[in-house]
Amino acid sequence: MPGLLRDKSRPSRIVPLSAETKLAIIEKTATEKPANATHWSARKMAKAVGVSHRSVQRVWAGAGLKPHLVRTFKVSNDPNFAEKVVDVVGLYMNPPEGALVLCVDEKSQIQALDRTQPGLPLKKGRAQTMTHDYKRNGTTTLFAALDVKTGQVIGECRARHRAKEFISFLKKIDTAVDKVLDLHLIVDNYSTHKTKQVQNWLKRHKRFKLHFIPTSSSWLNLVERFFALITEDAIRRGVFKSVAEREAAIAAYLTNHNATSKPFVWTKSADVILRKVDRARATLIAIKNGNQALESVQ
Repeated sequence: MPGLLRDKSRPSRIVPLSAETKLAIIEKTATEKPANATHWSARKMAKAVGVSHRSVQRVWAGAGLKPHLVRTFKVSNDPNFAEKVVDVVGLYMNPPEGALVLCVDEKSQIQALDRTQPGLPLKKGRAQTMTHDYKRNGTTTLFAALDVKTGQVIGECRARHRAKEFISFLKKIDTAVDKVLDLHLIVDNYSTHKTKQVQNWLKRHKRFKLHFIPTSSSWLNLVERFFALITEDAIRRGVFKSVAEREAAIAAYLTNHNATSKPFVWTKSADVILRKVDRARATLIAIKNGNQALESVQ
């Protein structure tokens, strides 16, 4: 364009890191720890390598490294892991005819918390506030049965979660579900679900069949996803002056949830899950053997 002035291109004021320096940062991040900490920060790494912390951040971003984050995990050691996974996933992906599949569990120790001082409401430029401390006004336990097909939940609150309360909840399910349907309940390995009382009750109610998930595998029970929703939506930030007020809020949430419920769709086949767990176990064995070899050399 006539009359437009353009300056000559100039090199960046930031001297680019050499490939060797970038590789050193990546290797140090992945294989070493700082002397006085459990993980690297950008400034600790910058000091160790002799570059700016901004340079470290750019290298980490380019390599997809996030040393400030950690993910928890637990690989199940259940000897019947594969059999149980095939059983439960089969119920999700190919439910039996003339039956209802329910994911059942208890969310225990739900506290009725009141704050020590009133918080300020949300407004432009300021988040809602609440005090960090609180008053405990008692606890309740939510028994819940998630219908895999519809996403609706049968639920009730109880003061405790013993075999007595579990049987009472089974009776509630028995009353709520059409008698012509068999009931397949996916449950965890909590001892309450396996007591003699429960076993005797199940013998008298033949349409109930319990399917136990593997130990350390709560992710396999879809009702846990519902528990995550209710925790986020109605429990974590609630303020309640009594257990009754807490339970009323849970009951209202269940009503609203069931009015617009959608199912959680299970998409991973048992084969995919088992292959992934096999890889995880192989990795754990390799790490364990590597650590033992290192100890013997030292």
